[in-house]
Amino acid sequence: MSPEKASEPQRLIVAITGATGVAYGVRLLRVLRDTGIETHLLVSEAGVLNLHQELDMSRKDVEALADVVHPVRDVGASIASGSFTSAGMIVAPCSMKTLAAIANGLSDNLITRAADVVLKERRRLVLMVRETPFNLAHLRNMTSVTEMGGIIFPPLPGFYHRPQSIDEMIDHTLGRVLDLFAIPHTLTPRWNGLKKQPI
Repeated sequence: MSPEKASEPQRLIVAITGATGVAYGVRLLRVLRDTGIETHLLVSEAGVLNLHQELDMSRKDVEALADVVHPVRDVGASIASGSFTSAGMIVAPCSMKTLAAIANGLSDNLITRAADVVLKERRRLVLMVRETPFNLAHLRNMTSVTEMGGIIFPPLPGFYHRPQSIDEMIDHTLGRVLDLFAIPHTLTPRWNGLKKQPI
């Protein structure tokens, strides 16, 4: 490995789109700040609306949590090229529109172009898809992304660790996402097997 490569920071692309659950993306950015990983953020217009609706946050509030911010329409940005090295990309949350565009290779904005680059370079793409129930188009699009090497990760809470708050449920889910990138964390306890039943 060249000295230049060795000194490059580890990078992760994070996108927040117009599905409910923007708390996942915001919490992810806050956690990654303490890891030394360089975050490159994209927020769709609908994502901005949900930041206000769900968290009373503005675009500037969430952009302040990232190392680098890219306008969604800037398809000539660094992350639009395979020569931009990164660990991959997390879309948290991922709308069905964004899912459909990625599944069909429609690089119509920088979010979907960056996802396309991550897939073509065989890097890790995690889509935290948010919709319920799913229709057949949603399921087929998820299958397509999976067949291309992406990971479909609906943020479904687990209850076996007995969460006491929404924050604990969010952290448990994000801990599993970070595991996919081998990023160390202490967001949630590890599973140690079922409790022994009383005799």
